[in-house]
Amino acid sequence: MVGGVPHSPSLPASTPNVLFYSHHSTGLGHLVRSLAVAGGLASRARVTLCCGGRVPDGIAIPPGVDLVALPPLGADADGRLADATGATSVSEVLAERGALLERCFERLAPEVLMIELFPFGRRKFAPELLPLLEAARSAQPGPLVVCSVRDLLVSGHPEKASHDEEAARRLDAYFDAVIVHGDPRFARLEETFAPATPTRVPIFYSGFAMSGSRPEIPTSRRPEVVVSAGGGLVGRDLFEAAAEAHLSHLRDFGLRTRIITGPFLPDPDVDRLRSLAGTDTGLSVERFVADLRSQLAQAAVSVSQCGYNTTLDILLTGVPALVVPYGDDRENEQSERARRLAALGAVEVVPPGRLNARTLADGVLGLLAAPATPPALDLAGAERSAEVVFSLLDSRLVSAR
Repeated sequence: MVGGVPHSPSLPASTPNVLFYSHHSTGLGHLVRSLAVAGGLASRARVTLCCGGRVPDGIAIPPGVDLVALPPLGADADGRLADATGATSVSEVLAERGALLERCFERLAPEVLMIELFPFGRRKFAPELLPLLEAARSAQPGPLVVCSVRDLLVSGHPEKASHDEEAARRLDAYFDAVIVHGDPRFARLEETFAPATPTRVPIFYSGFAMSGSRPEIPTSRRPEVVVSAGGGLVGRDLFEAAAEAHLSHLRDFGLRTRIITGPFLPDPDVDRLRSLAGTDTGLSVERFVADLRSQLAQAAVSVSQCGYNTTLDILLTGVPALVVPYGDDRENEQSERARRLAALGAVEVVPPGRLNARTLADGVLGLLAAPATPPALDLAGAERSAEVVFSLLDSRLVSAR
Protein backbone atom coordinates (compact mmCIF):
# COMPACT_ATOMS: atom_id res chain seq x y z
CA MET A 1 0.00 0.00 0.00
CA VAL A 2 1.27 3.44 -0.90
CA GLY A 3 0.12 5.67 1.88
CA GLY A 4 -1.56 8.98 1.51
CA VAL A 5 -2.78 10.48 4.76
CA PRO A 6 -4.47 7.51 6.51
CA HIS A 7 -8.19 7.59 7.05
CA SER A 8 -8.98 9.82 9.98
CA PRO A 9 -9.84 7.88 13.16
CA SER A 10 -12.12 10.78 14.11
CA LEU A 11 -14.57 9.96 11.31
CA PRO A 12 -17.84 8.58 12.71
CA ALA A 13 -18.53 4.87 12.43
CA SER A 14 -21.32 5.59 9.96
CA THR A 15 -18.87 7.15 7.46
CA PRO A 16 -19.21 5.30 4.12
CA ASN A 17 -16.34 3.46 2.46
CA VAL A 18 -15.54 4.21 -1.17
CA LEU A 19 -13.52 1.75 -3.25
CA PHE A 20 -12.20 3.52 -6.36
CA TYR A 21 -10.46 1.73 -9.27
CA SER A 22 -8.24 3.66 -11.70
CA HIS A 23 -5.59 2.71 -14.23
CA HIS A 24 -3.06 4.72 -16.23
CA SER A 25 -0.36 3.59 -18.67
CA THR A 26 0.72 6.08 -21.35
CA GLY A 27 0.45 9.21 -19.21
CA LEU A 28 -0.59 10.47 -15.81
CA GLY A 29 -3.93 12.03 -16.73
CA HIS A 30 -6.15 9.23 -15.45
CA LEU A 31 -4.26 9.05 -12.16
CA VAL A 32 -4.23 12.81 -11.51
CA ARG A 33 -7.94 13.17 -12.30
CA SER A 34 -8.85 10.16 -10.15
CA LEU A 35 -6.84 11.56 -7.25
CA ALA A 36 -8.71 14.87 -7.58
CA VAL A 37 -12.08 13.10 -7.51
CA ALA A 38 -10.95 10.85 -4.64
CA GLY A 39 -9.88 13.93 -2.70
CA GLY A 40 -13.35 15.40 -3.11
CA LEU A 41 -14.97 12.18 -1.91
CA ALA A 42 -12.67 12.04 1.12
CA SER A 43 -14.48 15.04 2.61
CA ARG A 44 -17.31 12.67 3.59
CA ALA A 45 -15.96 9.13 3.12
CA ARG A 46 -13.08 6.77 3.71
CA VAL A 47 -11.60 6.43 0.23
CA THR A 48 -9.36 3.61 -0.99
CA LEU A 49 -7.98 4.17 -4.50
CA CYS A 50 -6.72 1.04 -6.26
CA CYS A 51 -4.22 2.22 -8.86
CA GLY A 52 -3.19 -0.02 -11.74
CA GLY A 53 -0.30 1.97 -13.24
CA ARG A 54 3.17 2.91 -12.08
CA VAL A 55 3.02 5.70 -9.49
CA PRO A 56 6.01 8.04 -9.88
CA ASP A 57 7.67 9.82 -6.99
CA GLY A 58 6.30 13.27 -6.25
CA ILE A 59 2.62 12.52 -6.87
CA ALA A 60 0.62 14.09 -4.06
CA ILE A 61 -1.99 11.83 -2.44
CA PRO A 62 -4.94 13.84 -1.05
CA PRO A 63 -5.59 13.74 2.69
CA GLY A 64 -7.95 10.93 3.65
CA VAL A 65 -7.15 8.79 0.60
CA ASP A 66 -5.37 5.43 0.87
CA LEU A 67 -3.64 4.34 -2.33
CA VAL A 68 -3.38 0.62 -3.05
CA ALA A 69 -0.80 -0.04 -5.75
CA LEU A 70 -1.88 -2.96 -7.95
CA PRO A 71 0.89 -4.84 -9.78
CA PRO A 72 1.46 -2.38 -12.64
CA LEU A 73 0.57 -3.13 -16.24
CA GLY A 74 1.57 -0.88 -19.12
CA ALA A 75 1.38 -0.93 -22.90
CA ASP A 76 4.02 -2.04 -25.39
CA ALA A 77 4.87 -0.29 -28.66
CA ASP A 78 1.84 -1.91 -30.35
CA GLY A 79 -0.59 -0.91 -27.60
CA ARG A 80 -0.83 -4.40 -26.12
CA LEU A 81 -0.82 -4.97 -22.37
CA ALA A 82 2.62 -5.71 -20.93
CA ASP A 83 3.90 -6.51 -17.46
CA ALA A 84 5.93 -3.50 -16.30
CA THR A 85 8.73 -5.77 -15.00
CA GLY A 86 8.75 -8.14 -17.98
CA ALA A 87 8.92 -11.08 -15.59
CA THR A 88 5.34 -12.31 -15.56
CA SER A 89 2.69 -13.06 -18.17
CA VAL A 90 -0.11 -10.53 -18.55
CA SER A 91 -2.74 -13.13 -17.71
CA GLU A 92 -0.96 -13.92 -14.43
CA VAL A 93 -0.71 -10.23 -13.53
CA LEU A 94 -4.40 -9.70 -14.32
CA ALA A 95 -5.30 -12.66 -12.12
CA GLU A 96 -3.17 -11.30 -9.27
CA ARG A 97 -4.68 -7.83 -9.65
CA GLY A 98 -8.20 -9.25 -9.78
CA ALA A 99 -7.64 -11.24 -6.59
CA LEU A 100 -6.31 -8.14 -4.83
CA LEU A 101 -9.33 -6.11 -5.95
CA GLU A 102 -11.72 -8.75 -4.66
CA ARG A 103 -9.88 -8.88 -1.30
CA CYS A 104 -10.17 -5.09 -1.03
CA PHE A 105 -13.88 -5.32 -1.78
CA GLU A 106 -14.43 -8.02 0.84
CA ARG A 107 -12.37 -6.19 3.47
CA LEU A 108 -13.96 -2.76 2.94
CA ALA A 109 -17.57 -3.79 2.13
CA PRO A 110 -17.85 -0.39 0.39
CA GLU A 111 -21.04 1.62 0.18
CA VAL A 112 -19.72 3.07 -3.09
CA LEU A 113 -17.71 1.36 -5.85
CA MET A 114 -16.32 3.80 -8.42
CA ILE A 115 -14.72 2.51 -11.63
CA GLU A 116 -12.74 4.91 -13.81
CA LEU A 117 -13.44 4.74 -17.59
CA PHE A 118 -14.71 1.13 -17.82
CA PRO A 119 -16.88 0.10 -19.65
CA PHE A 120 -16.32 3.01 -22.10
CA GLY A 121 -12.65 1.98 -22.19
CA ARG A 122 -10.34 -0.50 -20.45
CA ARG A 123 -11.80 -3.48 -22.34
CA LYS A 124 -8.47 -5.29 -21.87
CA PHE A 125 -9.03 -5.09 -18.12
CA ALA A 126 -12.42 -6.82 -18.20
CA PRO A 127 -10.89 -10.04 -16.71
CA GLU A 128 -10.16 -8.19 -13.45
CA LEU A 129 -13.13 -5.80 -13.46
CA LEU A 130 -16.08 -8.02 -14.36
CA PRO A 131 -15.59 -10.33 -11.34
CA LEU A 132 -15.41 -7.23 -9.12
CA LEU A 133 -18.63 -5.88 -10.63
CA GLU A 134 -20.30 -9.28 -10.26
CA ALA A 135 -19.30 -9.31 -6.58
CA ALA A 136 -20.80 -5.85 -6.17
CA ARG A 137 -24.08 -6.94 -7.77
CA SER A 138 -24.23 -10.09 -5.62
CA ALA A 139 -23.55 -8.29 -2.32
CA GLN A 140 -26.42 -7.65 0.06
CA PRO A 141 -26.78 -4.76 0.40
CA GLY A 142 -24.83 -3.95 -2.72
CA PRO A 143 -22.81 -0.74 -3.17
CA LEU A 144 -23.74 2.21 -5.35
CA VAL A 145 -21.70 1.54 -8.52
CA VAL A 146 -20.53 4.62 -10.40
CA CYS A 147 -18.50 5.07 -13.58
CA SER A 148 -16.07 8.00 -13.52
CA VAL A 149 -15.21 9.22 -17.03
CA ARG A 150 -13.38 12.17 -18.59
CA ASP A 151 -14.85 14.83 -20.89
CA LEU A 152 -14.18 13.07 -24.21
CA LEU A 153 -13.97 9.43 -25.29
CA VAL A 154 -11.89 8.06 -28.12
CA SER A 155 -14.21 8.07 -31.14
CA GLY A 156 -11.98 6.90 -33.99
CA HIS A 157 -12.04 3.18 -33.23
CA PRO A 158 -12.88 1.15 -36.38
CA GLU A 159 -15.32 -1.00 -34.37
CA LYS A 160 -16.84 1.96 -32.53
CA ALA A 161 -20.48 0.89 -33.03
CA SER A 162 -20.04 -2.59 -31.53
CA HIS A 163 -17.79 -1.17 -28.81
CA ASP A 164 -20.50 1.31 -27.77
CA GLU A 165 -23.17 -1.42 -27.76
CA GLU A 166 -21.06 -3.60 -25.48
CA ALA A 167 -20.38 -0.63 -23.17
CA ALA A 168 -24.09 0.19 -22.97
CA ARG A 169 -24.95 -3.42 -22.06
CA ARG A 170 -22.35 -3.44 -19.31
CA LEU A 171 -23.53 -0.08 -18.00
CA ASP A 172 -27.08 -1.35 -17.70
CA ALA A 173 -25.96 -4.62 -16.12
CA TYR A 174 -23.61 -3.27 -13.46
CA PHE A 175 -23.76 0.51 -12.97
CA ASP A 176 -26.08 2.90 -11.19
CA ALA A 177 -24.71 6.18 -12.54
CA VAL A 178 -22.11 7.78 -14.80
CA ILE A 179 -20.30 10.97 -13.77
CA VAL A 180 -18.68 12.83 -16.67
CA HIS A 181 -15.88 15.05 -15.42
CA GLY A 182 -16.43 17.82 -17.90
CA ASP A 183 -18.59 20.82 -18.72
CA PRO A 184 -21.55 19.94 -20.97
CA ARG A 185 -21.08 23.30 -22.71
CA PHE A 186 -17.69 21.99 -23.87
CA ALA A 187 -18.63 18.40 -24.73
CA ARG A 188 -21.52 16.04 -24.04
CA LEU A 189 -21.09 12.30 -23.65
CA GLU A 190 -23.45 11.45 -26.49
CA GLU A 191 -21.12 13.21 -28.93
CA THR A 192 -18.53 10.44 -28.47
CA PHE A 193 -20.78 7.63 -27.20
CA ALA A 194 -23.75 6.64 -29.35
CA PRO A 195 -24.93 3.04 -28.85
CA ALA A 196 -27.83 1.88 -30.99
CA THR A 197 -29.60 0.91 -27.76
CA PRO A 198 -29.36 3.89 -25.39
CA THR A 199 -28.29 3.13 -21.84
CA ARG A 200 -30.81 3.47 -19.02
CA VAL A 201 -28.12 4.61 -16.58
CA PRO A 202 -28.38 8.30 -15.58
CA ILE A 203 -25.58 10.63 -16.70
CA PHE A 204 -24.32 13.48 -14.49
CA TYR A 205 -21.84 16.25 -15.38
CA SER A 206 -19.52 17.39 -12.61
CA GLY A 207 -17.45 20.02 -14.38
CA PHE A 208 -13.72 19.45 -14.93
CA ALA A 209 -12.10 17.78 -11.93
CA MET A 210 -8.88 19.37 -10.70
CA SER A 211 -6.80 19.14 -7.57
CA GLY A 212 -5.11 22.07 -5.91
CA SER A 213 -6.04 25.71 -6.17
CA ARG A 214 -5.78 28.56 -8.63
CA PRO A 215 -2.24 29.96 -8.68
CA GLU A 216 -1.49 33.63 -8.26
CA ILE A 217 -1.21 35.22 -11.70
CA PRO A 218 1.59 37.82 -11.92
CA THR A 219 1.01 41.20 -13.55
CA SER A 220 3.72 40.42 -16.10
CA ARG A 221 4.97 37.06 -17.31
CA ARG A 222 8.61 36.10 -17.55
CA PRO A 223 10.11 35.57 -21.04
CA GLU A 224 10.03 31.80 -20.80
CA VAL A 225 8.46 29.00 -22.83
CA VAL A 226 7.49 26.01 -20.68
CA VAL A 227 7.30 22.73 -22.61
CA SER A 228 5.57 19.69 -21.07
CA ALA A 229 3.89 16.44 -22.08
CA GLY A 230 2.32 14.95 -18.95
CA GLY A 231 4.19 11.81 -17.90
CA GLY A 232 6.41 12.22 -20.96
CA LEU A 233 6.29 8.68 -22.32
CA VAL A 234 5.21 9.87 -25.78
CA GLY A 235 6.71 13.37 -25.62
CA ARG A 236 10.05 12.87 -27.39
CA ASP A 237 9.14 14.47 -30.74
CA LEU A 238 7.62 17.50 -29.05
CA PHE A 239 10.63 17.98 -26.76
CA GLU A 240 13.16 17.67 -29.57
CA ALA A 241 11.25 20.12 -31.76
CA ALA A 242 11.11 22.57 -28.84
CA ALA A 243 14.85 22.28 -28.18
CA GLU A 244 15.64 22.85 -31.84
CA ALA A 245 13.16 25.75 -32.03
CA HIS A 246 14.92 27.43 -29.12
CA LEU A 247 18.38 27.01 -30.60
CA SER A 248 17.44 28.09 -34.12
CA HIS A 249 14.77 30.78 -33.47
CA LEU A 250 13.43 31.53 -30.00
CA ARG A 251 16.62 32.51 -28.20
CA ASP A 252 17.14 35.25 -30.79
CA PHE A 253 13.96 36.88 -29.39
CA GLY A 254 15.25 36.87 -25.81
CA LEU A 255 13.21 33.82 -24.78
CA ARG A 256 14.26 31.01 -22.47
CA THR A 257 12.91 27.49 -22.99
CA ARG A 258 12.28 25.12 -20.11
CA ILE A 259 11.56 21.49 -21.01
CA ILE A 260 9.91 19.41 -18.29
CA THR A 261 10.15 15.83 -19.54
CA GLY A 262 7.96 14.05 -17.00
CA PRO A 263 8.99 10.87 -15.18
CA PHE A 264 8.22 8.41 -17.98
CA LEU A 265 10.39 9.79 -20.81
CA PRO A 266 13.09 7.13 -21.39
CA ASP A 267 16.53 8.02 -20.04
CA PRO A 268 18.25 7.96 -23.48
CA ASP A 269 15.78 10.60 -24.71
CA VAL A 270 16.48 12.78 -21.66
CA ASP A 271 20.23 12.43 -22.29
CA ARG A 272 19.78 13.47 -25.94
CA LEU A 273 17.84 16.58 -24.93
CA ARG A 274 20.52 17.55 -22.45
CA SER A 275 23.12 17.03 -25.13
CA LEU A 276 21.17 19.34 -27.46
CA ALA A 277 21.00 21.97 -24.72
CA GLY A 278 24.76 21.79 -24.20
CA THR A 279 26.01 24.97 -22.56
CA ASP A 280 23.07 27.14 -23.65
CA THR A 281 21.92 28.64 -20.36
CA GLY A 282 18.59 29.63 -21.89
CA LEU A 283 17.56 26.01 -22.53
CA SER A 284 16.97 23.79 -19.52
CA VAL A 285 15.84 20.17 -19.27
CA GLU A 286 14.19 18.96 -16.06
CA ARG A 287 12.59 15.66 -15.16
CA PHE A 288 9.90 16.94 -12.81
CA VAL A 289 8.61 20.05 -11.07
CA ALA A 290 6.45 19.89 -7.95
CA ASP A 291 3.97 22.51 -9.17
CA LEU A 292 3.75 22.79 -12.96
CA ARG A 293 0.64 24.95 -12.68
CA SER A 294 2.55 27.71 -10.89
CA GLN A 295 5.29 27.56 -13.52
CA LEU A 296 2.71 28.01 -16.28
CA ALA A 297 1.13 30.92 -14.42
CA GLN A 298 4.42 32.82 -14.79
CA ALA A 299 5.38 31.68 -18.30
CA ALA A 300 4.99 33.69 -21.49
CA VAL A 301 3.83 30.61 -23.44
CA SER A 302 3.00 26.97 -22.72
CA VAL A 303 3.84 24.31 -25.32
CA SER A 304 2.29 20.91 -24.63
CA GLN A 305 0.17 18.07 -25.82
CA CYS A 306 -3.56 18.35 -25.06
CA GLY A 307 -4.35 15.92 -22.27
CA TYR A 308 -7.09 16.49 -19.74
CA ASN A 309 -4.93 17.83 -16.90
CA THR A 310 -2.78 20.01 -19.14
CA THR A 311 -5.99 21.58 -20.44
CA LEU A 312 -7.04 22.41 -16.88
CA ASP A 313 -3.69 24.04 -16.16
CA ILE A 314 -4.04 26.15 -19.32
CA LEU A 315 -7.56 27.22 -18.39
CA LEU A 316 -6.63 27.98 -14.77
CA THR A 317 -3.51 30.00 -15.48
CA GLY A 318 -4.64 31.78 -18.65
CA VAL A 319 -1.21 31.11 -20.17
CA PRO A 320 -1.05 31.56 -23.96
CA ALA A 321 -0.89 27.96 -25.14
CA LEU A 322 0.33 26.09 -28.19
CA VAL A 323 -0.79 22.46 -28.26
CA VAL A 324 0.41 19.53 -30.36
CA PRO A 325 -2.16 16.80 -29.59
CA TYR A 326 -0.93 13.25 -29.16
CA GLY A 327 -2.64 10.51 -31.14
CA ASP A 328 -3.92 9.65 -34.59
CA ASP A 329 -7.24 9.13 -36.40
CA ARG A 330 -7.99 6.20 -34.11
CA GLU A 331 -6.64 7.61 -30.81
CA ASN A 332 -8.27 10.99 -31.34
CA GLU A 333 -9.27 12.20 -27.86
CA GLN A 334 -6.54 14.87 -27.65
CA SER A 335 -7.01 16.14 -31.20
CA GLU A 336 -10.75 16.53 -30.58
CA ARG A 337 -10.11 18.38 -27.32
CA ALA A 338 -7.61 20.64 -29.09
CA ARG A 339 -10.11 21.35 -31.88
CA ARG A 340 -12.78 22.38 -29.39
CA LEU A 341 -10.40 24.53 -27.36
CA ALA A 342 -9.17 26.27 -30.50
CA ALA A 343 -12.77 26.98 -31.55
CA LEU A 344 -13.26 28.69 -28.16
CA GLY A 345 -10.12 30.77 -28.67
CA ALA A 346 -8.25 29.07 -25.83
CA VAL A 347 -5.27 27.58 -27.71
CA GLU A 348 -3.40 27.50 -30.97
CA VAL A 349 -2.87 24.06 -32.53
CA VAL A 350 -0.01 22.51 -34.48
CA PRO A 351 -1.12 19.11 -35.87
CA PRO A 352 1.40 16.34 -35.05
CA GLY A 353 2.14 15.81 -38.74
CA ARG A 354 3.27 19.43 -39.08
CA LEU A 355 5.45 19.54 -35.99
CA ASN A 356 8.99 20.80 -36.51
CA ALA A 357 11.24 23.50 -35.12
CA ARG A 358 9.94 26.14 -37.50
CA THR A 359 6.21 25.55 -36.97
CA LEU A 360 6.70 25.39 -33.22
CA ALA A 361 8.68 28.63 -33.14
CA ASP A 362 6.15 30.38 -35.40
CA GLY A 363 3.34 29.26 -33.11
CA VAL A 364 5.10 30.55 -29.99
CA LEU A 365 5.94 33.91 -31.56
CA GLY A 366 2.39 34.26 -32.87
CA LEU A 367 1.01 33.79 -29.36
CA LEU A 368 3.35 36.45 -28.00
CA ALA A 369 1.90 38.86 -30.53
CA ALA A 370 -1.75 37.86 -30.04
CA PRO A 371 -2.39 35.73 -26.91
CA ALA A 372 -5.36 33.35 -26.85
CA THR A 373 -8.10 33.92 -24.25
CA PRO A 374 -9.21 30.97 -22.08
CA PRO A 375 -13.00 30.49 -21.91
CA ALA A 376 -14.93 30.32 -18.64
CA LEU A 377 -15.65 26.62 -18.08
CA ASP A 378 -16.80 24.78 -14.96
CA LEU A 379 -13.73 23.61 -13.01
CA ALA A 380 -15.43 22.49 -9.78
CA GLY A 381 -15.61 18.81 -10.76
CA ALA A 382 -13.90 17.31 -7.72
CA GLU A 383 -16.36 18.88 -5.28
CA ARG A 384 -19.42 18.36 -7.47
CA SER A 385 -18.56 14.71 -8.11
CA ALA A 386 -18.73 14.16 -4.36
CA GLU A 387 -22.07 16.01 -4.20
CA VAL A 388 -23.52 13.72 -6.89
CA VAL A 389 -22.23 10.52 -5.25
CA PHE A 390 -23.46 11.36 -1.77
CA SER A 391 -26.80 12.62 -3.03
CA LEU A 392 -27.35 9.32 -4.85
CA LEU A 393 -26.19 7.39 -1.80
CA ASP A 394 -28.48 9.33 0.53
CA SER A 395 -31.46 8.74 -1.81
CA ARG A 396 -30.67 5.04 -1.87
CA LEU A 397 -30.55 4.82 1.91
CA VAL A 398 -33.86 6.68 2.26
CA SER A 399 -35.63 4.43 -0.27
CA ALA A 400 -34.28 1.31 1.47
CA ARG A 401 -35.90 2.22 4.82
